[in-house]
Amino acid sequence: MMMFKGFKSKGVVVEIKVANVEVSDSVTGPPCHIDPETVLKEDIVNDANGKYHPEDPPGAAIQQKDSSFEETFDDQSPVEEVALTVPTTDDPSLPVWTMRVWVIGIVSSLVLTFINTFFGYHTEPLSVTSVTAQIAALPVGRFMANVLPHKRVSIPFTGWSFSLNPGPFNVKEHVLITIFANAGGGDAYAIYIVNAIKAFYHRTLDFVPALLLVLTTQLLGYGWAGLLRRYLVEPAHMWWPSNLVQVSLFQTLHETEETRLDTRGLSRNRFFLITLTTAFVYYSFPSYLVPILTSFSVLCLAFPKSITAQQIGSGQKGLGIGAFSFDWASTTAFLGSPLATPWYTLANISLGFGLYLYILIPLLYWRNVYNARTFPLFSSNLFRFDGRRYDTNRIITSDFRLDLKAYEEYGAMHMSITFAMTYALSFATISSAFTHVALFHGRDVWRRSRDALKHQDKVDVHTRLMSRYPQVPEKWFQCLLLCSVLVAISTVIVYKDQLQLPWWGVLLAAVLAAVLTLPIGILVATTNTVRYPSTFTHKLAWLGDRASIDWGWMLLERKSAGGRALQA
Repeated sequence: MMMFKGFKSKGVVVEIKVANVEVSDSVTGPPCHIDPETVLKEDIVNDANGKYHPEDPPGAAIQQKDSSFEETFDDQSPVEEVALTVPTTDDPSLPVWTMRVWVIGIVSSLVLTFINTFFGYHTEPLSVTSVTAQIAALPVGRFMANVLPHKRVSIPFTGWSFSLNPGPFNVKEHVLITIFANAGGGDAYAIYIVNAIKAFYHRTLDFVPALLLVLTTQLLGYGWAGLLRRYLVEPAHMWWPSNLVQVSLFQTLHETEETRLDTRGLSRNRFFLITLTTAFVYYSFPSYLVPILTSFSVLCLAFPKSITAQQIGSGQKGLGIGAFSFDWASTTAFLGSPLATPWYTLANISLGFGLYLYILIPLLYWRNVYNARTFPLFSSNLFRFDGRRYDTNRIITSDFRLDLKAYEEYGAMHMSITFAMTYALSFATISSAFTHVALFHGRDVWRRSRDALKHQDKVDVHTRLMSRYPQVPEKWFQCLLLCSVLVAISTVIVYKDQLQLPWWGVLLAAVLAAVLTLPIGILVATTNTVRYPSTFTHKLAWLGDRASIDWGWMLLERKSAGGRALQA
């Protein structure tokens, strides 16, 4: 039941319950009769356009907006999931940049970064998302709102001041804290380069170049994301399915009235608490009490000495036929939660996965294509021609480069058929990303580019609600991108012996990011599926400088990522 509350006229507080169009009034002055339909239309128009004036007489807004009312009233997101989840009202008076936001947001970002980086080295990596920070921030924020004094603190030598407690903990503070956690909660991809150098090559990379490598690669992404927000954020069809889960959770955590889900009187808050408690109890079984529930195979248990049965039934080293897992963390370790992914995406992934793993791989392996049976069916390791592990240190010079003569003497590298086909199909995903975006979203991208030049962008209701707030200028993102490129070029020049990347390699990376960010971003925003172009960039690095072993870093990085090759 949706409630529009707060319309005041001559001492009358009017509440309209849209579900049954029922009017209740609490009169503190003379009686006032207001047409419910008129108030409803006026309230919606004002909410959508942000120009509500309590002192205006009833019907004034209708007189001013009558020509555009139908468009505003019917202006809802064209995506059904968004229309059912995201509200079309806003309260611009709520405080946002509070001390609570900075303290809780920074702490949650640091904690999530440490946890995700630490557990990312597991065979089945444990990923702690920003939803965890979203849930934990609510009691902490409300606790600070209850115990902190209502006192303003001035910053010395400036005219700035802030309040320790500006009032109740509100939903906008909660959202901003979650954005903090989400922006810094993931592990940086460049960390795996540093890990590969130390773990597999047993060499050192000084702290300063390692830090600059991670920072510049992250900031480059933020720069391009800011410049492309016109295409990836503002359009109504860019709906980012995974974010709807958090939007729904925000509404549940901040609801002020008992919203009934069924006739038994179960509210959203109670449903959430029951689900949270049940999940916590259930997770304890596969994680601690009964670890076998994490993964077990019927074929492996039935034929423990059969190699073929292990290859077919093993969930970690084989095809996983007849293997089951009752651990949600293991199920979602690599592809993420399927609950927020659209059905057509799940069907597409399932069909492709079945064709790849249950038809293509068995045919290639058991027909011994490329001597596939010499190597394990599923492995991300490198091998010699006879199946022994490949020692990469034997083909590296003292200055950390590929020794071509030693490589020819030692022999070529070989991969398992699963690993090799994963890389082969990764190149296909890059080209398919371009064709998919061109066929399904090309017209919209062209239209928005044309309208942007003419400043005639058509916005939906949510973009219009956001327009009342000042946007971050594009010049900021341009400066961030330019500074990141300049710092990256300076880093590879100063630390060229350790990083081994020519200055033009940075420019090439920036150009590739500019070309690939839009199509990949559109895929994520519409299908909730991420496709990393890492294999494509590995190949370019190798072609650019055959003496460099940068490509080797990224190959062996797959091992430290715990099987991330299936995501490439």
